[in-house]
Amino acid sequence: MRKIATTAAGIAAGVLGMGMALVPSAQAATPCPRGAVCIRETDGHILAKNIFWSFGPHNLSGVIGFHVIVNNQTNNAGFKVCKGYNGGAPCGPVNRWVGESQPSDLTTINSFVLVK
Repeated sequence: MRKIATTAAGIAAGVLGMGMALVPSAQAATPCPRGAVCIRETDGHILAKNIFWSFGPHNLSGVIGFHVIVNNQTNNAGFKVCKGYNGGAPCGPVNRWVGESQPSDLTTINSFVLVK
């Protein structure tokens, strides 16, 4: 009987140990507010300066390297990315998908334009 109790305790400890190993250590990503376009940092956070609400051009500052773009706009609103400041050309096509993009290198991107 003692051997069964010792074995059960060992199995329980092993299962708990494996369960702890499966818990993700990274923090959950910060959500993009409804109605906005956001740029997520590599650590999953969204800085206040990288939340865009109003239609028109928005210049980027210090956004270098790979980032996830999150479009959480409503009513089929879209955005486009531009290499020039203030929405200056060349600009990409208007994106109207909702959700997260694959990480993109925004090093040469200088502005976003939110469109209706």
